[in-house]
Amino acid sequence: MSRFHLRVETRPNERRAALTPEGTARLIAAGHAVIVEESAQRVFPLADYVAAGAGTAPAGAWRDAPDEAIILGLKELPEETTPLRHRHVMFGHAYKGQLSGRALLGRFRAGGGTLLDMEYLVDPAGRRVAAFGYWAGFAGAGVTLLALAAQRRGGTLGPVEGWRDADALAAESRAGLEGPAPTALIVGAAGRVGAGVADLLGRCGIAPTLWDKDETAEGGPFPQIAAHELFFNCILARPGTPVFVDRAMAEGPRALRAIGDIACDPDSDYNPVPLYDAATGWEAPVLRVAADPPLDLMAIDNLPSLLPRESSADFAGQLLPHLMALDEDPGGVWTRAAAEFARHAARDGTPAT
Repeated sequence: MSRFHLRVETRPNERRAALTPEGTARLIAAGHAVIVEESAQRVFPLADYVAAGAGTAPAGAWRDAPDEAIILGLKELPEETTPLRHRHVMFGHAYKGQLSGRALLGRFRAGGGTLLDMEYLVDPAGRRVAAFGYWAGFAGAGVTLLALAAQRRGGTLGPVEGWRDADALAAESRAGLEGPAPTALIVGAAGRVGAGVADLLGRCGIAPTLWDKDETAEGGPFPQIAAHELFFNCILARPGTPVFVDRAMAEGPRALRAIGDIACDPDSDYNPVPLYDAATGWEAPVLRVAADPPLDLMAIDNLPSLLPRESSADFAGQLLPHLMALDEDPGGVWTRAAAEFARHAARDGTPAT
């Protein structure tokens, strides 16, 4: 049986959780142990985890957890230099050339721990077994529509604070639009992220142009993108990913007014929207990347947290069956994730432990 330690999320506004109280009860009923750290911002109250049978610990106590503990989280760890000795289940953002990722891998090498990156929990066909993609797309489309509405009024979108639920976000996005419905193009429309974007747009009366692998196989440039008022990038950056919107397009003739870079890989070597070098945030959701005519770029990298309860319940429900079998998984999801970590951790010539 496994010992899970749900750590606190330290990023501001990160209210999601990788494990719900209901999932906690199921893990404990199956014989696993669960410890949950105190958090002032997690969408699920600590009392609900306690009622499910979990033990509690102060925020940050994962550092002193027993060696066998599996540290469960979502977003990045605090920026420290201390070695990492545990198995961490999280989104590491460490395998695509990111500077912060290289430092993270170095900490794992130094401590002998393992990163079981949620982005690389895949089935034998390479499909992710748990993802926030739909909710990232849904929330990102809503924020991008609000940015376009603010731009049409002569301004720039101000801070966002999250929404009660998906219906509330859709209603606000729809109400903000004035004038004709904008044209929109989604790249990656066949995936979960693209589905979320299309759903939000559909609720607002927008019928987007849907692109996927076939439409982008030629490798660009893509003048069709410039002909739409809205563009949504829903494709993870990988070697060979074409550039969709470059500086020349941003500064040339275009109908394009707002970009929702849902994938948000600004520090990746393969960023397909190389117009910015840092994610936007809740305080300043968009970056104006061109002025005449205006072009705003939305690249919030924790979009599902704008809808924390729905997105957490969905993701945690997908992940739970695999947590149940984490230490009984020869050749399966976790074995593949550990092998992916070993491959990347050894890139500098230092073998992973």
